[in-house]
Amino acid sequence: MAASKRKRGGEGPADKKGKFVVDEGEAQVETEKATRNEVLVPAPVSMGKWTNKERVLIFSSRGINFRTRHLMQDLRTMMPHSKADTKMDRKDKLFVVNEVCEIKNCNKCLFFEAKKKQDLYMWISSCPHGPSAKFLVQNIHTLAELKMTGNCLKGSRPLLSFDPKFDKEPHYALLKELFIQTFSTPRYHPKSQPFVDHVYTFSIADSRIWFRNYQIIEEDASLVEIGPRFVLNLIKIFQGSFGGPTLYENPNFRSPNLHRRELRLAAAAKVREKQMVKELQKIKRKEAKEDIDEDVTADVFVTPNEEKPVHIQTEPPAPKVVKKNKHKAFKRQRMQRGRR
Repeated sequence: MAASKRKRGGEGPADKKGKFVVDEGEAQVETEKATRNEVLVPAPVSMGKWTNKERVLIFSSRGINFRTRHLMQDLRTMMPHSKADTKMDRKDKLFVVNEVCEIKNCNKCLFFEAKKKQDLYMWISSCPHGPSAKFLVQNIHTLAELKMTGNCLKGSRPLLSFDPKFDKEPHYALLKELFIQTFSTPRYHPKSQPFVDHVYTFSIADSRIWFRNYQIIEEDASLVEIGPRFVLNLIKIFQGSFGGPTLYENPNFRSPNLHRRELRLAAAAKVREKQMVKELQKIKRKEAKEDIDEDVTADVFVTPNEEKPVHIQTEPPAPKVVKKNKHKAFKRQRMQRGRR
């Protein structure tokens, strides 16, 4: 208890005397004059006071899939200064998030918004006055899915590594400050550990921000990935929290609806092209057949038909005379007649 009080309030003695009893026999334990040795316990590592009161609220809207839910759980595990809340209804406007953060006593927010059960958007906001940024989250891989070999202490404070491009453009500099205030664990936080054994990297490639989490190995300072990993595609940066004037809009961003529409149109164009090729092949086959049917030498053996005069019969035809045949005798009778 003394160590925990000293960790939170920064007060208390530097060292603590602990008494450990060394039993030398049953008779000496019963007596009050038993021999005892005193050992000094060293003071805790963190003697400071928790002054940075940053708290991050991590929650989402309804309609998210299992992967987004696991990603949220991984972020809460990585960030000991985070808080959770129930899913927000789709009908509520985003300005309600500021009230939720005020109720939860949080000044930063990570809000995941799902649309059409296939597109995931992430808001990073400084509540309640802003600024805020909206991203499209792509290529999500959670801790359970990756199964990397890296590992780190739960609650330890991370290092934040940023790409040099974050200092060259103003909108990236603003995002860098937002990431630092959101993802960095406050010093002397009650739920944190006074160790630094992993690093968060934010790198820029293809106009997107790539997030990775690595373990720092003590032997040779090499890095082993822990997870999770995801890619953030910037859409807009707003002056206020979840709205307000637009400070920056990404000109290279294409909405996933437009991308899917282009894919459908490309697939339909391929089908139409195949149909046109089939029709052209049919036409070519018909032309080839017509060329074969029209043989020039076929008229050599053709003789003209004799034209017969047309005879129109005005009178009915004469009846035919039927001759009656006499009864012929059988062969046996003829033979008998011949014998006679």
